[in-house]
Amino acid sequence: MATERTRAGLGSGGLRLFRVVGVPVLLSPSWWVGAAVIVLLYTPLVRGLLPHAGIWASAFVAAAFTVFLAGSVLLHELGHCLVALRLGLPVRRVRLFLLGGISEIARSPPTAFREGLIAAAGPVVSLVLAGCTGIGWFALQPHGAVWLLVAQTCVANLAVGVFNLLPGLPLDGGRLLRAATWRLTANRHYGTVTGALGAVAVALGLLGWGIGGFFSDAPGAWLRFAVCVLMAWFVLAGAFSEYTAGRGDRWPSGLGLDELLRPVLQLPAESPVGDALSAAAGRGVVLVRADGVAVGLLDQSRAAELAASSPREPAERASEAVLPETVLLRDEEHEEVLRRLRTVSAEQFLVVDPDGRPCGVLRRTAVRDAARRYGPES
Repeated sequence: MATERTRAGLGSGGLRLFRVVGVPVLLSPSWWVGAAVIVLLYTPLVRGLLPHAGIWASAFVAAAFTVFLAGSVLLHELGHCLVALRLGLPVRRVRLFLLGGISEIARSPPTAFREGLIAAAGPVVSLVLAGCTGIGWFALQPHGAVWLLVAQTCVANLAVGVFNLLPGLPLDGGRLLRAATWRLTANRHYGTVTGALGAVAVALGLLGWGIGGFFSDAPGAWLRFAVCVLMAWFVLAGAFSEYTAGRGDRWPSGLGLDELLRPVLQLPAESPVGDALSAAAGRGVVLVRADGVAVGLLDQSRAAELAASSPREPAERASEAVLPETVLLRDEEHEEVLRRLRTVSAEQFLVVDPDGRPCGVLRRTAVRDAARRYGPES
């Protein structure tokens, strides 16, 4: 995940708006493009439905709908976040962008049941919002800007809920399909493959529906086709990303844990960060206190940044903490190592022998890269 920047309220994913239950909410630059397109397309529709509204009043209603839609998407994503936090999984941020939103959960759910709960939470929120606004839609008199906004918000939430339930990654329905397959096969990677195949089916269905508009002389056939192409691309790109990341869920063929480790170098935690970086020379650096307790693993990218400005600062300031969940035994089963990689967000893990002595450092990228190079273990 990209590191967030706080300067001027900007993050690597866009403009930081606020925090909800401690989770930063960011607005991606692409959201503004989507908002402008919605306002341009929706304004003529408002004028048609509200004949007495002028062009500026219609544009204002269209802009209000765009804000309501963004709020609905945000609530959908917060549904995922609240369940994830309740299950003990940290959430880095929520990002709203051109095609919707995304909740960046720091760790993969450790079980299929928990993945299913998190995936289901978003569509449930959207469908509940559709139901609530639907009551307002039928309760209000069928005219006026308020009635139109309530009606369109109901339709939008229903569309968001139903679309996200389609059985293809990265949609919530694809995650539910992965969770079900994972539960049945006891293998998360098989679930990812099933969800990716579902994404292909969803993309083909979208393209077919978009092309069908030309044969049925549907109004706005070109717009419908363009939206379908965009959504099909989104689904396929997301599924490919999920599948690629999922290759790290299987152990690289023919390799043992020792062959993936970086040699380990132990240095005092108070060592100057510039000296520690120079001494590393491609090795994993364990920073040790005077009493012999390992307190951190040198993060070489952070160390390089710190050394550029303050090379005499203690190396511990550029380290990842050594915690019980980031320590692996040298003779650990491969499945346990993979489970730890899925459920712990650390980039480095300290590997120790049966006597507790450090014997290497495992980087999560080493497992993923080796699985791609050598293929997954059968």
